[in-house]
Amino acid sequence: MLNHVSIGVKDLAKARSFYDAALKPLGLKCLAEGSEYLYYGVKSPEFGVLAVKHPVPANAESGLHFCFEGTKRAEVDAFHAAALKHGGKDNGKPGLRADYGENYYAAFVVDPDGYRLEAYTSAK
Repeated sequence: MLNHVSIGVKDLAKARSFYDAALKPLGLKCLAEGSEYLYYGVKSPEFGVLAVKHPVPANAESGLHFCFEGTKRAEVDAFHAAALKHGGKDNGKPGLRADYGENYYAAFVVDPDGYRLEAYTSAK
């Protein structure tokens, strides 16, 4: 349904350090970059990080979050660990979320700019 989505950040270098590390376990890498942007994906750019003057202010109660899909639980675990190691904050440790579905395994973090992120898999 969506081709790509982008977020705005003040410090692109800091964001790159975080996203390179956090998304790598999920098989995502930076596919396009410039002085003002980074785009991550597997085969094509799907998640953009843009250097902007006025990023959307962090708001934990806005409902906004971005969910990245993994192929196995170990990837979700590694996403969470890498995100925390590179400046993210825990927002839900890796584990089953039975209220979301029988095999819904997810982890939640907040990136250095306040965006809420999730990694998920339905693999056992």
